[in-house]
Amino acid sequence: MSPLLDVSDDVRAEIGDDEAERLLTGENAPDSYDCTSCRTPGNTRQERTSTVLFVGEETAVLAFAHASCIPSQVVSVSEEQLRGAVRSITGDGPAPAPEPDAVAGAQRPGVPRAGVPQPGAEGLEPAPGQAVLGVTCGQILIDAELHPAIVVEPTSPVLRPGSQGPGDDFLPLLIEAGFMPVTDVAGAPARLPGWSVLLAMGKLHAVLQSAPGDAQPTAWWQAHQPLPVTEGWRASASKHQTVFVYAAPAGSIGQQPREDLLREALEKAAASGLLVAAAMPLAGT
Repeated sequence: MSPLLDVSDDVRAEIGDDEAERLLTGENAPDSYDCTSCRTPGNTRQERTSTVLFVGEETAVLAFAHASCIPSQVVSVSEEQLRGAVRSITGDGPAPAPEPDAVAGAQRPGVPRAGVPQPGAEGLEPAPGQAVLGVTCGQILIDAELHPAIVVEPTSPVLRPGSQGPGDDFLPLLIEAGFMPVTDVAGAPARLPGWSVLLAMGKLHAVLQSAPGDAQPTAWWQAHQPLPVTEGWRASASKHQTVFVYAAPAGSIGQQPREDLLREALEKAAASGLLVAAAMPLAGT
């Protein structure tokens, strides 16, 4: 009996027709696996299974996931993240340790790779002191249902390129990029075309934005190390396939240890006209 594998056109293009056929006939496909999305066991002979190809700068790793969790796809990650994924999949040594401040529930801010990433063509520049984007993960209740959310807040004011300040251009630049002002947290934000949230190997990796032409999406924010998320957050993201991304200027939200306190901080920021948001599809796992 051949395995119940899904191999997308993008995955086939990367691995080649011969390798794709060997997978589909069962020659190179495992019978059992741990789903790269929900991390629970799966069986290629008993349930539909997606092939997920993690591609780094130099190497690639093929993983498997329940088709009910995510579709077959190619996920671009950094070479460092890919090496950690290999260790996690093969059990060859420990995976990279999570950020010390990444805790269950509402994660405390992680640190982006370098400075402030670029939203839109005009971009952002950190004010003196090198602002970085803190990211907090939690679930938000809208219409009696929990949704996965990410809250982005710089550590200090953000200026336009060439601006000498004083001031903070973080929200105006995000609005120009397509984020919408939030006046009521009880409503779901509008979808922002071309942007997505990358969850790979069950951890938060990046917020991606579309690139000009047919180029691969680029990271607007990328975790220095992948941030763990709670089982509830991951299950909610898998269910909705959409993440609500909120953003506020420095000092508006703060580090909130509980989701109810995070909700209160968002409501206060919205009431003060200091909150923007966008709904983004879930990319990867």
